[in-house]
Amino acid sequence: MRILVKGAGVAGLCLAHELSARGVAVTVVEQKPGFAGAASWFAGGMLAPWCERESAEEVVLTKGIGAIDWWDDALPGEVSRNGTLVVAPPRDAGELKRFASRTSGFEWLDAAAIERLEPVLAGRFREALFFPGEAHLDPRRALSRLRQKLVDHGVTFLDETRDDGHHDLVADCAGAARIGETPGLRGVRGEMLYLQTSDVELSRPVRLIHPRIPLYIVPRGGGLFMCGATMIETDDGGPITARSLMELLNAAYALHPAFGEARLVETGAGVRPAFANNLPRALRTGQTITINGLYRHGFLLSPALAAEAADLALAQDLKGDAA
Repeated sequence: MRILVKGAGVAGLCLAHELSARGVAVTVVEQKPGFAGAASWFAGGMLAPWCERESAEEVVLTKGIGAIDWWDDALPGEVSRNGTLVVAPPRDAGELKRFASRTSGFEWLDAAAIERLEPVLAGRFREALFFPGEAHLDPRRALSRLRQKLVDHGVTFLDETRDDGHHDLVADCAGAARIGETPGLRGVRGEMLYLQTSDVELSRPVRLIHPRIPLYIVPRGGGLFMCGATMIETDDGGPITARSLMELLNAAYALHPAFGEARLVETGAGVRPAFANNLPRALRTGQTITINGLYRHGFLLSPALAAEAADLALAQDLKGDAA
């Protein structure tokens, strides 16, 4: 059986990995080389199913809970299992309690426990939530390594102009490129930036509950931190706006003043595809399998959606054999 996967973002690569592991011959069509324009290139890489439950349906937790092991098995050494820390200024203590009421899998920390976990935050927060079962990875390293692993295992990568048409099924994982074509699919813009400083050291993602924009900061090593991300209802993929840049920088400064002296080394924006309920879908229609609508949960939910899509593809193959 031969399957053509359209799209080489996180969903397409996860599906190609799943199909290849099941013995399927896979060709991946890349719309743009080097992950250019892929929303997953600008992702935070947080594997945080319990935290995401604060604003997402229960299915995000149940489908996302296995992602940490999946990525660890697929790319040994890429996953950091250091948990997630959620903090809030004293004035927003009520919001921290609200966050706790909508989630599970956490421990309450006092100021001394926060200092033991992240010494650089000593004296800055009175209490926090710690989610010890969560993890994170560097999306750019993960995407690049996963693509190379697929090449090493015989998966073919082509650009759109070289599709030879010889395949049994098509798996469409083109994401935001299908906005305007797929009914109900909309764009949600996410903006981010990278800061670099030697004055802050964090071992895990830290989420700051902020009055205007919830901020997460994810350490990338070498004094580099990814800061994100806005959620704006638009499919505009242009550069980051001045307002978003100011709000992200102000929130980072609120987490630690040393970020005020950090170097701003990169800004970026990506459009996340989402359906009305913000939940992804894996569907089969005839000879086409579709994964889309991953919203802000690309790295968290792609493994589960890839397994569902692979089941759909192989089930159709078995029916064809039986016939």
